[in-house]
Amino acid sequence: MFVAVGIFLSRLTGLIRSRAFSYYFGLDSIAADAFTAAFRIPNFLQNLFGEGVLSASFIPVYAGLVARGERREADRVAGAIGAILALVVSILVVIGVLATPWLIAAVAPGFTGEKRDLTTTLVRILFPGAGLLVLSAWCLGILNSHHRFLLSYASGVMWNGAMIGTLLLFGGGAALPHLAVMLAWGSVVGSALQFGVQLPVVLRVAPELRLTLGTISDQVRTVIRNFVPVFISRGVVQFSAYVDSLLASYLPTGAVTGLQNASLLYMLPVSLFGMSVAAAELPGMAGDAQAVGAAGKHARHEAIRQRLDEGLRQIAFFVVPSAMAFLALGDVIAAALFQTGRFRHDDAVYVWGILAGSAVGLLASTLGRLYSSAYYALQDTRTPLRYALVRVGLTTILGYLFAFPLRRWLGVPAPWGAAGLTASAGIAGWIEMLLLRRRMNERIGRTGLAAAYVTKLWTAAAVGAGAAWLSKLAAPGLHPMIMAVSVLGPYAGVFLGTAVLLQIPLPIRIGRRKKPEE
Repeated sequence: MFVAVGIFLSRLTGLIRSRAFSYYFGLDSIAADAFTAAFRIPNFLQNLFGEGVLSASFIPVYAGLVARGERREADRVAGAIGAILALVVSILVVIGVLATPWLIAAVAPGFTGEKRDLTTTLVRILFPGAGLLVLSAWCLGILNSHHRFLLSYASGVMWNGAMIGTLLLFGGGAALPHLAVMLAWGSVVGSALQFGVQLPVVLRVAPELRLTLGTISDQVRTVIRNFVPVFISRGVVQFSAYVDSLLASYLPTGAVTGLQNASLLYMLPVSLFGMSVAAAELPGMAGDAQAVGAAGKHARHEAIRQRLDEGLRQIAFFVVPSAMAFLALGDVIAAALFQTGRFRHDDAVYVWGILAGSAVGLLASTLGRLYSSAYYALQDTRTPLRYALVRVGLTTILGYLFAFPLRRWLGVPAPWGAAGLTASAGIAGWIEMLLLRRRMNERIGRTGLAAAYVTKLWTAAAVGAGAAWLSKLAAPGLHPMIMAVSVLGPYAGVFLGTAVLLQIPLPIRIGRRKKPEE
């Protein structure tokens, strides 16, 4: 529950930040594309070393020590990992700042002239902030192991708040190129605040924590050993995002920012319902694996299987209607969040097309996160890596085909190639999830969603979408925010009502934390 609340607060302020960005930058300005592309480069560092990698490699070991009451050893492991992380990230930040021109050439080769120069300046400013966000993810791993979920996931409010404050303070009088530079500095300040707000609580729950490279125990070696496959796995996933950004840079101006806007909306259900359940269950699954290990492999696998199936049902209940909303009502959602200032209604329709492509793989991506957490709880980091490689290969090939040759063959205008990128990623996401599920089923027994359950969910979502469309047609010309309330309210109400009529079990709480003995 606290995971979902924390993520919701962080994502809500993120959407407010995006709306403010859209107001001042629009969709098709040089400054908007430059900032969006620049942000992706240091964000690559954050994603490689950040929350997902540390959660998979660090939490199972650290949480196991805490569960066994070995608090002193747990603090020593946390201190050693923190010191190693700080050293490595500091070196990479320096290299990133110095190598920025070459990074721009690799990530956005389609950028030239003023757009390229501005992107270079922004990347050099943003890199140190990304390093601070990596250390913030280290704090999150410690706090999650002590079940301090709310602060760790809500700390992103500080980062978003700093950027919102920067836009409000300087947006009225600054020209776009200068405003982009000020916003980059605001991001760095926000990164420091996000790290700083967690650090006092970390020191309180881990009083013997010391940052030192001299404590390399067996547990630290286990974390590092588990870290490498997950690091590579995140790297290949980030390579997929890099390919999307590279291909989008060859599409007309607005494609890069449109992808970013759609990604923000797409990541909302992924974070709220995929990451929240996966993050809450990872320490529990890791603890269950150790707590019932003495009872035998069957008991351990049964405990994980029960958690996994319950989590899959919780995720699907919320993600299926989210995907349907993106497919059927994406223009209403995009207009409510972004249509302001320089961001026009046509821009909202464009984002809808990209978002509809993302909806293809939304359910698969969220279910896949929970399956990956189950592998990490079993300290198997190599299986998710293998299937991540398959996903990236498919995304690269299909992304190019959908964005260029197939689009031209169908006569689709060039800007809509961005929708082809997201749709191809969705197809690859389904293949990855199915591979993860098949291998997990071979290992612990049958898992997954019942076909009848999924059919009922899609039926309820389709009925809700029909009611929402009637509301949309009955009230044209409303303000985007009022239109969203008038359309999405009936959608949610009809979906829930239909779910009750179809006797679909309603999840009580998201990410419920179980005790090992349950």
